[in-house]
Amino acid sequence: MSQSPTPRLILETLFPFLKVAAAYAHQIQSRIAAHPSKEADNFFAAALSDADLSIQTMMEVALLGSFPNIRFYGEEHEKTYNTKYFRSIELGPEGDYLVTLDPIDGTRFYLDGHSNYQIILTVLNWDEFEAVITLLPAQNTFIYALRGQGAFQGSLEGGLENAQPLQLGETKPTILLGWGLASLVPQLTDHYQVIDVTTHYSQEMQIPNFSGLMNGDLSGAVLRGGNFIDGAALAFIAQEMGFLVTDLAGNPPPPLHACTDYRRTGLLVAASPTVHQYLVEAVRKAAIGPAV
Repeated sequence: MSQSPTPRLILETLFPFLKVAAAYAHQIQSRIAAHPSKEADNFFAAALSDADLSIQTMMEVALLGSFPNIRFYGEEHEKTYNTKYFRSIELGPEGDYLVTLDPIDGTRFYLDGHSNYQIILTVLNWDEFEAVITLLPAQNTFIYALRGQGAFQGSLEGGLENAQPLQLGETKPTILLGWGLASLVPQLTDHYQVIDVTTHYSQEMQIPNFSGLMNGDLSGAVLRGGNFIDGAALAFIAQEMGFLVTDLAGNPPPPLHACTDYRRTGLLVAASPTVHQYLVEAVRKAAIGPAV
């Protein structure tokens, strides 16, 4: 096996294709047709659209043409034509990177006409994320992070080289709770506005999602499980911005190779030690455990 390309080279090579995918997703959003929902434990994860399948196919073609020996795992790997052509969909050993893709993160938001859906691509090493890039087509924005090098934000009209450093700044006193965490609400409302996606999602009014960490809309977030392709990926960007990221008990997240089903168990993301301690204590009082 030849040496894997660098995470930076992977992002630079795929970025033009990701920009085309973003333009496509934006162009067809108002006309999109939903496929029958896939099996999942909540209506966000169950949503599936033509854009999911089309963008994944496009990125598979780009990857196979550019890095034919790369490992690749896409959210819709069971439905696309190209999975069989990749060397592996599994996490590799040290230095043998796995690229992952969530072609439309927030498909429910997308289908309902909201603007905060995104395309997320990651580069995973044996132990940790090496790189993550997320594109928000309706907001003409992309954000990427490289391990130990910080996070950067730019316009989709430019390139990676035009992106500017993105650092944690002032945040609103708002906490986002992922699916199945409604029991945390009473523990938090004395100090924070709480957005519980289980009960607050609306087709008519857009609520912040996990990307709200990047623009100051959120001081923190709690997830019972962070998928490599989306929640854990965005938590990595937040960490590179300066957020604290731990498991639900306040400990460092486990290395990727210790996880199962392409998912880190519960994640806490906090803008400060004070917010973090408050979230840890709230989780303890509510007896919240990681998703299994």
